[in-house]
Amino acid sequence: MKNSSNFSKLEQMQEEQLPVPKHKLHDWTHFAGLYAAEHVAATEFVIGATFVALGAKTMDIVIGLLIGNILAVLSWTLITSPIAVDTRLSLYTYLKKIAGKKMSYLYDWANVLIFTVISAAMVTVSATAVRFAFDIPAQLNWYPTNFWFILIVFLVGMVVVYVAIYGFNAVSDFSGICAPWLFTMFTSGALVLLPALSLSVLEKPLPGSWSEFVDIGNLSIWTGINSDGESGIGLVEVIGFGWAANTITHFGLIDMALLRFAKKKSYGLATSTGMLFGHYIAWIAAGIMGAGAAVILGKTIVELDPGDVAYYALGWSGFVIVIVAGWTTAITNLYRAGLAAQAIFSSFSRRKTTMVVGIAMVIIACFPFVFSQILPLLTYAGLLVVPVGAIVFAEHQVFPRIGYTRYWSKYQDYLTSIPAVASWGLGLVFGFGLNFLDVMSFYYLFIPTWFFTTILYTFLAGRYGAKKTYPEAEAKEKEFNELVDEYHEKLAAEEPTPPKDNSLFTKALKVLAVTALSITLILAAKVLFGSATEKDYIVNRETFYFYGFVCTVTYFVTAYWAMKRNKVKIGS
Repeated sequence: MKNSSNFSKLEQMQEEQLPVPKHKLHDWTHFAGLYAAEHVAATEFVIGATFVALGAKTMDIVIGLLIGNILAVLSWTLITSPIAVDTRLSLYTYLKKIAGKKMSYLYDWANVLIFTVISAAMVTVSATAVRFAFDIPAQLNWYPTNFWFILIVFLVGMVVVYVAIYGFNAVSDFSGICAPWLFTMFTSGALVLLPALSLSVLEKPLPGSWSEFVDIGNLSIWTGINSDGESGIGLVEVIGFGWAANTITHFGLIDMALLRFAKKKSYGLATSTGMLFGHYIAWIAAGIMGAGAAVILGKTIVELDPGDVAYYALGWSGFVIVIVAGWTTAITNLYRAGLAAQAIFSSFSRRKTTMVVGIAMVIIACFPFVFSQILPLLTYAGLLVVPVGAIVFAEHQVFPRIGYTRYWSKYQDYLTSIPAVASWGLGLVFGFGLNFLDVMSFYYLFIPTWFFTTILYTFLAGRYGAKKTYPEAEAKEKEFNELVDEYHEKLAAEEPTPPKDNSLFTKALKVLAVTALSITLILAAKVLFGSATEKDYIVNRETFYFYGFVCTVTYFVTAYWAMKRNKVKIGS
């Protein structure tokens, strides 16, 4: 073990600039909760309506979303997770070693903007639910027109900032509490409003078979006719939508920031909680809820906002789900934005940069246009970052296999890697050029763009010095990594082992939390399966609204109390 004086340089560096130490790694359950909560978001209500507007068919939705979301899980598992676990660095920090400071600064600024706006959009969505509850006028302009709406945005946004500044553990804890409840409520909402659709189409509360359910879908939800009255998208487009929805985080490698904390590369599979249970089930449930609310209100699904849909599906719990679902996504994305900002302003802590970015997020969230444009933003942001993900993939995975030197640009002391900048720029021209020429479905543009950039960067890097060896620089890199390992061992030895809270009272709180979720599902199932007539349906639905909200309050009180007791015990 080296003398502690050798660690002085490391002690002056911000924590996010170094690899994650072994004693701070997490089990798969952390990531299961994190991804579950992030990807069961308020936007699912919007995306549910989007598939209706795009004119998808029922079986295309059922099969296509399953395939597309499985492909997304595999993308995280095979592309993002291995690099994150190998390096233990965020993409923002790792990119500096590959592309130099100037390009990484440009890329980091792009990510600060992207994730700040995404977070702001989620805060705006959460605020719409509170607006609906207090009968504040809808904000239909691109700018706010009501003081109380601005105040609501501020209060909702402060919760997001408060959780995000405390880092990965706080984000994970918050998500871990919210995820089981979000699953329960999206599932319950579909069960509660399916009878409304069945009554409208079949004139009975319960479809008698799978074929009747498909008939309900084809006639009242996913009709195959888009909002312009023409034939809509098919199976291939639905698969592409499901796969490409999170391109920015898996092919674009942004989620190295989260998965660097994973103990194993296989924990990329934990993203399935977000994709298969979150996107797959939530998107289908959102379509059912939206169509059911539209039947009750006598409107079309595309005319409804998340507050309308959630209220008629879940009662007062609906307001909570829009707020919480907006929070969980906003918090994770603000955490990413704070990391990107900290990579730019490396002399400041991540907490300070997250606070500043959070203030900007709250200001942006006051302008309702950010939410209305969220889907185009996500789509174009994905295409923007995919070439950078390809560059990092080539450097980390391809170069060692073909005899090239990893980090060759750093070893040459380049402030900017010309091959990286050129590959990013030409990758964007290639991707957006394909879009302009309309040679293929937009949802799949990330695939040829990724391969094009990977091949191009490998070729250019070979021309600029990646084929050479740098024994002296590599020796210094190895020595630095060994010093970091010893520094982390020192920190681990100084950190106490957290005790487990096995008290009877904490166990009872956890049982009560699970019981509250179970009762919610039972009440929702009763609405669907226990309503013989329309009158029974209305009575059962009102019963669910009331007791479902009681269960919601019970769940959050007991789940949060149990978590706090564990935190107090750990800190004692």
